[in-house]
Amino acid sequence: MIPLDTLQQGLVLAVNKPYRWTSFQAVNKVKATIRNLYNIKNFKIGHAGTLDPLATGVLLICIGRATKTIPLLQQGDKLYSGTLLLGATTPCYDLEQPISQYLPFAHISEADVRDAARRFEGEIMQVPPMFSAVKIEGQRAYTYARLDDPTAIIEPRRVQVHSFEVVSFRAGDPTFAPPPLQLPTPAASNARSPRLYDQPLQSIPAALPQVDFRIHCGKGTYVRSLVRDLGLALGSCAMLIALCREQVGEYSLTNALDLDQVADYLLHA
Repeated sequence: MIPLDTLQQGLVLAVNKPYRWTSFQAVNKVKATIRNLYNIKNFKIGHAGTLDPLATGVLLICIGRATKTIPLLQQGDKLYSGTLLLGATTPCYDLEQPISQYLPFAHISEADVRDAARRFEGEIMQVPPMFSAVKIEGQRAYTYARLDDPTAIIEPRRVQVHSFEVVSFRAGDPTFAPPPLQLPTPAASNARSPRLYDQPLQSIPAALPQVDFRIHCGKGTYVRSLVRDLGLALGSCAMLIALCREQVGEYSLTNALDLDQVADYLLHA
């Protein structure tokens, strides 16, 4: 068992965050595991870089004095793999909310997608999503987004995209006819849903084009924003339907622990 003194001196755990778990929930799961194993109540714990609930993959959880290294760990490059959908989007650019817009996509070829993706490589200016934890005048952007506040504006940020690789392209059905949009009423849009991030997978239109991709990027890059901007560059729209963070700095998904493996690791490391 890892001695308590060693734990308090500092430990970084790379865990594989499950689908539909918030990063906060993952940290709380590890916190509860440590409390039960070591019979302690108060200790420092936090994570280095939020993963959206609908994303999976590497989440770095820092324990004890390792929490002081969080700013440094957040500087590390990230490697993502995922899938985007062309021709449709939502207000948050992923499956957290229902589709709010359809646009033509039949004019988009695989070559067009590959060419557009290359244009986002290098140092670029990016506007983070409104549905994000970015702060606007001290408040989280998602607070303004849920209130549908048109006065809230996120300033563009400079980010580094080392590579934006198109792994595969699945063409859509050009005869696809968009269904009627089911937009929320004002009262519903302002209310906090008790079950966010629960958009059913069946709601993804199978007739729309899908693109599998890999992105190697620097600190602060929002993949949802890259997906949004790629759709716009193609004269359409796009949304993220799957995302996995495969690596953060030197920490890889290959060596990450599932949350139910944390106790065994602490006992036998």
